[in-house]
Amino acid sequence: MSHTLILSWVTFIYFGAFVLYLFRMILGGRSWGKLASLAAWAGFAAQTAAILWRWKVSYSLGIGHAPLSNLYESMIFFAWAIMLLHLFIEWRTGSRAFGVFVVPLAFLAMAYASIAPGVNNEIQPLIPALQSNWLTSHVVTCFMGYSGFAFAFGCGLMYFLKTADADKPENSNRFLKRLPTLASLDLMIYQSIALGFVFLTIGIMTGSIWAHYAWGSYWSWDPKETWSLITWIVYAVTLHVQYIKGWRGKRMAALTMVGFASVLFTYLGVNYLPGLHSYLN
Repeated sequence: MSHTLILSWVTFIYFGAFVLYLFRMILGGRSWGKLASLAAWAGFAAQTAAILWRWKVSYSLGIGHAPLSNLYESMIFFAWAIMLLHLFIEWRTGSRAFGVFVVPLAFLAMAYASIAPGVNNEIQPLIPALQSNWLTSHVVTCFMGYSGFAFAFGCGLMYFLKTADADKPENSNRFLKRLPTLASLDLMIYQSIALGFVFLTIGIMTGSIWAHYAWGSYWSWDPKETWSLITWIVYAVTLHVQYIKGWRGKRMAALTMVGFASVLFTYLGVNYLPGLHSYLN
């Protein structure tokens, strides 16, 4: 058994966790929720072990570095960060409703890493410019930020569904009734975006310092840098209108969609543009 095989199995475990969370929301019953949480924790533990194993193997190959250097490894870490935040919030709030909307994002990230054409899952040596301790701090903070935005996106979807339930209570169903209240979702959207914004800000700052050491310039308007700045501005505006203008509800939920679309383009879309940050394997 290898770390790659474990990560492949984790993909199916996360899908199973999603199905169990869905059963809990549709059918009710505490047993479904407990099984869903157990599956999510098992997948997260296995993924953590596989990431550490991959890290150790890279040192055995004489090219030791954190497993964050290519598209495959970054997708794996993105899924790990999403699950870390999800499990923490589930533990803090006691609500398993988030699993239906957040765990699928981790599953899709893992599935993309496993089956997308051209994605290379082999451990590769770093190019000289990437051989720096700044790699870990920059990538980790950026993806922790992305995970906060992913969670906010899931909450935005929940908010729109819950609004439909509130608008037509006569057509309410068990699934919608088990969603958190609109006030709780509104607060969770704000907190998730604020958390993601702090991490993204740190990620951009560490990336700028790293760029100075690697290429002699703090900022070069590379496509990834430009879109990272655009994403940062989108969420800065989102927090501004929420805190200063008092925006709540559907407008904030809609902004989670806009922001997450910007995140996905920053992460994946710009890889098809020429630049220093582009990687397709």
